[in-house]
Amino acid sequence: SPLVVNKIRGTFKSVAVKAPGFGDRRKAMLQDLAILTGGQVISEEVGLSLETADLALLGQARKVVITKDETTIVEGAGEQAQIDGRVKQIRAEIENSDSDYDREKLQERLAKLAGGVAVIKVGAATEVELKEQKLRIEDAVRNAKAAVEEGIVAGGGVALLQAAKELEDDLGLEGDEATGVKIVRESLSAPLKQIAFNAGLEPGVVADKVAHLELGHGLNAATGEYVDMMAAGINDPAKVTRSALQNAASIAG
Repeated sequence: SPLVVNKIRGTFKSVAVKAPGFGDRRKAMLQDLAILTGGQVISEEVGLSLETADLALLGQARKVVITKDETTIVEGAGEQAQIDGRVKQIRAEIENSDSDYDREKLQERLAKLAGGVAVIKVGAATEVELKEQKLRIEDAVRNAKAAVEEGIVAGGGVALLQAAKELEDDLGLEGDEATGVKIVRESLSAPLKQIAFNAGLEPGVVADKVAHLELGHGLNAATGEYVDMMAAGINDPAKVTRSALQNAASIAG
């Protein structure tokens, strides 16, 4: 194939990656990439082939990062007007679609086109500090992605503690099942109590106080005040909170 021949001859550096999606959806996603990078989809359907392609047909970007699982394009060179037009078209397709699956896939395409890519540069005085900073940044990125997937809830252990109210009647269960519900209910206050303890406060007093506050209100451990957690910017990704509870229950079981 032309790619293999080019690799052998060393004409220019290239790498082959698997195209995203399947069928017509793949064609649409490749066109998205072409618009994003200012290139052209090389396909027999439009009378183009790799044998006759030249540099004028290729898109450009400031940086492309390729791993085993994904390809990230940073600052594609496509014209903003064309990108905006494509975004508008996808949004119209989302509104007109009756299929939840199709809407989900269209939302993914929209996010890739309109969401952009951020590059975070980490600096530090020592290698140890650099590694610590890098780990913190990676955690922050994962949390941000989780927040995009399932939204956010009040942080500081508040969401878990206040969710325990839904278990007060043991869900109408009896015997061992009711005991299991009670164990979960009691454990839901543990994160908040630990935060209070770390802040030098009495865990039981804080937990009781928060349990009687409005939904979403809790302790700001940095100031010792009881605030609207979301308004104060103290939140957790719902996915992280849910997964922590599910995994803890799985281990206990």
